[in-house]
Amino acid sequence: MKLSTKGRYGLRALIDLARYSAGGPVSITSISERQEISERYLEQLMSLLKKAGLVKSIRGAGGGYVLAKEPEQISVGDVLRALEGSLDPVDCAGLDPEGGCDIADSCVTKYVWKRINESINRTVDEIRLDQLVEESRKLGCDRKDLAPQGCRN
Repeated sequence: MKLSTKGRYGLRALIDLARYSAGGPVSITSISERQEISERYLEQLMSLLKKAGLVKSIRGAGGGYVLAKEPEQISVGDVLRALEGSLDPVDCAGLDPEGGCDIADSCVTKYVWKRINESINRTVDEIRLDQLVEESRKLGCDRKDLAPQGCRN
C-alpha cells in the first residue's frame, strides 16, 4: 500500500491544525507556510476533511479551520480514510460478505489478505492526533530555526 500526497499532506495539515487551533481558527495561509503545501491543494484537502466531519470552517475576518472533534478522538485512520478511501491494500472478493468470488470457499490466500487488511486498519486506528501533536513537540518542530531538517508537523 502506498499513500498519495492527499493522505500524507492531509495528515500533516491536521496535525498542524491540532497544534495551532487552541487560540481559534487557523488560516489556510498559515498552514501552507508552516507545512510548505500549496494553499490551493490545502483547500481541496480541507474540503474532504470537512465532508468527513473532521474539521469545521469558520467564515469571516479571523476565520479559518478548527477541528470538529478533540484531537484524542481523531485517529490517523479517520484522516487517511477521509482522504484516500479504503486502506485495504488488497481487494479480495472472497472477503466480501455479499460474495462475488467463485472460489472463496476453497481459497487459502484470502486469509492472508484479511490479516494484512486488519493489521493496517488496526494500526492506523490506534494512533491518535493528540499523540502525533505531542510527538512533533518532542522533536522540536515548534521552532523553524531549531527544527530538525525535514521536520514537518
